Amino acid sequence: MRYGASTFIWVSPFSSKTLNLLDKAKAFGFDVVEICVEDPGTLDAASVRARADEVGVALTVCGAFGPSRDLSSEDVAVRGNAFAYLKRCVDYAALLSSPFVSGPMYAAVGATRMLDARERAAQWARAAAGLKEAAAYAAERSVKLAIEPLNRFETDLVNTVDQGLELIADVGAENVGLLLDTFHMNIEEKDIPSAIRRAGRRIVEFHACSSDRGTPGEDHLPWRAIADALRDVGYEGPVVIEAFTPEIARAVSIWRPLARSQDALAREGLANMRQVFEGA
Repeated sequence: MRYGASTFIWVSPFSSKTLNLLDKAKAFGFDVVEICVEDPGTLDAASVRARADEVGVALTVCGAFGPSRDLSSEDVAVRGNAFAYLKRCVDYAALLSSPFVSGPMYAAVGATRMLDARERAAQWARAAAGLKEAAAYAAERSVKLAIEPLNRFETDLVNTVDQGLELIADVGAENVGLLLDTFHMNIEEKDIPSAIRRAGRRIVEFHACSSDRGTPGEDHLPWRAIADALRDVGYEGPVVIEAFTPEIARAVSIWRPLARSQDALAREGLANMRQVFEGA
């Protein structure tokens, strides 16, 4: 098993000025660093790739999808901006040898509206059409797209594994799969291991996140059963710890410290996940 750390643990936004985080993640024992591309203008892919190669960590790419990056928007200009941004993330992934781009790329995070059936169907269709076009662009560069279901407080479109699988089916592209995050699954899934098994081979990336967004393993989640389910479906991707720096606490509704420090969260979370997945 390979273990990853999201740059969101320590900084927002990640940039070419914070490449020392690659060194830190490697020193802590992580194999992979998930680069969160909030502002593409702050990242020079060549320097990031060179530092990663020097340090000896693999890289993956995760997108950030705010109101101006909404593939499901009624506004054609917003959809165009979202597609252009997603293309840049795919280009970064290709340059950084990331096998995928992940995130809730179907809509804007925080968009929660009580739409009627007709409006919801139209939103869904716009998202599927945008993802189909993005998937074709990504396939030409041997990059996958990993759609992340979010909890009901962060999106109104895709909350569960089953909805994610439905959207993937409507997109109809072999290089589109799922990013599963246990924080969101804890809210939305009735049985996390069963949901993992339903996702099966469509799982492209897995986020091992605490039920409270603190240190994974220091919570009530059924981690042994989760690990067994991932083994049962033959998951071979990284297990990535995602947590959020205090700089963006308000955006993710974190109002209190969730660990002694971000470093402690990363170190202790990694130790817990190693124990879960390896019995060490």
